Amino acid sequence: MDLLRFMAPTRTAHAHCDIPCGVYDPAQARIEAESCYRIIEKYHASDDEVFRARCIGVKEERAELVKHHIDVLWHDYFKPEHVEKFPDLHDTCWKASKAASAVKQGVDLDAATNLLALIDKIDEMWKASGGPDKTRM
Repeated sequence: MDLLRFMAPTRTAHAHCDIPCGVYDPAQARIEAESCYRIIEKYHASDDEVFRARCIGVKEERAELVKHHIDVLWHDYFKPEHVEKFPDLHDTCWKASKAASAVKQGVDLDAATNLLALIDKIDEMWKASGGPDKTRM
């Protein structure tokens, strides 16, 4: 028993999913980003401090999910041939991840609008690379 414990892994690896499903879609990031935008609108429209605090917490969770979905696309879906076809792919994904961080950190509607525009750009590259045909049933 001590030998088994000694040989057991000390770290747990995490992935998009345990089984590489091949299903990727920028719509996941967009839905979470749209949620952030709407929550920021509701935050600014309310004088209720408890409600506003709840808005901040939920918005931060949603923005973190945006970052996750962008990273999954960037690291798991897009391949070297996509970078050749879209030379600004890395820069766009990096900017989108940074934009999601900005949305997470504040309550600026312009930041949320910028994030949505970057996700749309990623979506265009995904579609032009055959994403819908490769990842949907």
